[in-house]
Amino acid sequence: MSVEIEFVDVVKRFGSQTILDHVNVKFTGGQTTVIAGGSGQGKSVSIKLILGLMAPDSGHILIDGVDITKISKKELNEIRTRFGVLFQGVALLDSITVFDNVALPLRERLRLSEAEVKSRVEQALAQYDLQGQGGKFPAQLSGGMKKRVGLARAMMVEPLVVLFDEPTTGLDPQITKDIYKLFFETQRVYGFTSIIVSHDIPKVFNLADRVVVLGQGKMSVFEQPEDIQHSTDPHIIQFVQETMGQVYSSSYELA
Repeated sequence: MSVEIEFVDVVKRFGSQTILDHVNVKFTGGQTTVIAGGSGQGKSVSIKLILGLMAPDSGHILIDGVDITKISKKELNEIRTRFGVLFQGVALLDSITVFDNVALPLRERLRLSEAEVKSRVEQALAQYDLQGQGGKFPAQLSGGMKKRVGLARAMMVEPLVVLFDEPTTGLDPQITKDIYKLFFETQRVYGFTSIIVSHDIPKVFNLADRVVVLGQGKMSVFEQPEDIQHSTDPHIIQFVQETMGQVYSSSYELA
């Protein structure tokens, strides 16, 4: 089962600045969509709108056909249980161990015995190459290891949607490649709907089934990442020149 997300005529403003201007876009279930664009164009705002952490000024946001702008907080929280989120700063709790950070969703959402929690967390730590790290605190981990812990936590309740907000910020190129490979393999195994907000262009496009480019309040959708370079839209042409250079192919291997 996968979840489809849709923006219908969505408008979002901050003061006199229009971030999203009557946007219509579908995020196809079971696929990976990358949202790209310059700073301040509304990438992270889009994630917050999907999660219901922020409301549009007008328009509708549908999660499998349910308009989350018109439901109760209780109903919204129920929908959020389908989501896993990897935040830009990972958002690990510094005062508890890696084990307890990963266990947190299980303890909050499910009624499991501590033995069951221990079994699931240890399995997740092994899956994400975190063996022996459970007793450490986040401050003792490298940036790449923190991202792995964040992904393990996000996947603990087997979400149907996973949102990644600038997931490789501050990582060196090799660790970034390793993290992208981990994202790719995880999505391929679980088949969840994945939305990745990133400035790491064009590397992140290697994960993408579709790319959405944000700019001037609009979302331009490209069914293949390499199609971006064939756009005649002046804004897209400028984006390509600034971020992608003259040649890009999505056939790059992650392995």
